[in-house]
Amino acid sequence: MAEFTPTRSLAIALAEERRTMREGYAFLDEKCLLLAGQMLREVKRHRALVEQAAPLQAMAERALAAALLRHGLNGLQVYPAAPGEQRLRVGRRALLGVEMRDALLEGAPGEPPAAVAASPEAAACTAAFAAWAARLAELAAVSGNLARLHAEYRKTVRRVRALQDVLLPEVEQTLHEVDASLEELEQDEAGFLRRAARAVAG
Repeated sequence: MAEFTPTRSLAIALAEERRTMREGYAFLDEKCLLLAGQMLREVKRHRALVEQAAPLQAMAERALAAALLRHGLNGLQVYPAAPGEQRLRVGRRALLGVEMRDALLEGAPGEPPAAVAASPEAAACTAAFAAWAARLAELAAVSGNLARLHAEYRKTVRRVRALQDVLLPEVEQTLHEVDASLEELEQDEAGFLRRAARAVAG
């Protein structure tokens, strides 16, 4: 432990530092609970979106297989693409300093240019992948939220543990030693004053 000169002002400063650390510990502990609660809500959301995306993925895979059977790989590769009229709208909000995002794919794929060998299979493939992509956009935003929340939670837990296991005990120990040293000094001073009083009286 570092050397110190026991003074009443040092004891007051250490007591204030201890109080501030305890308040910080209480705040960070509460923050951990709030972050954990939000993570649970995001996990629930994530599971619901995965369940919603699963049939859309299966539908897109079936539509792709049908389009491949109709046009072949080379034919499907050169099939005119939809003009891409969809736009990704991303909303941002903050929770305890963590950026939370919500994503929504707006609009429709649009009508592709006329194909030389147009087919309902290719059109169905376009529509199926557009529907799946819309759900994946939401899922990606929730996944990002979970990653940021988890990182902040781990950082906050490390701070809580540092306060609880290292910083607070150090301040408590130092304050205890300062108080003990001050008590000894006061006893020595009182003894000196008693001896001086007796010497003057005698």
